[in-house]
Amino acid sequence: MEHVAAVTDPFIFRLSIFVLAVFVGYYVVWSVTPALHTPLMSVTNAISSVIVVGALLAVGVRLVESGTGFARFLGFIALVFASVNIFGGFLVTQRMLAMYQKKKK
Repeated sequence: MEHVAAVTDPFIFRLSIFVLAVFVGYYVVWSVTPALHTPLMSVTNAISSVIVVGALLAVGVRLVESGTGFARFLGFIALVFASVNIFGGFLVTQRMLAMYQKKKK
């Protein structure tokens, strides 16, 4: 008997992983207690810093193939969005930590 493997379109496969990640992320973030939001923001900043490294590679590495301009443009957009996310995350984390400090008399 001949073994036939079902071939799945790579786009559909990646789209299904993305949809599952969205649902898992939604339920994980919304089930976090308020006391754990500050550590969650710190982890989010760490993830965004990894995105910045990948975006810098996409912007700065010379690619031989045609279509490099589009990849560099997307890398630049990712760099800007991740930088804004990191900066905003640190601001929110600082404000949250300030709420736990004793007030000066």
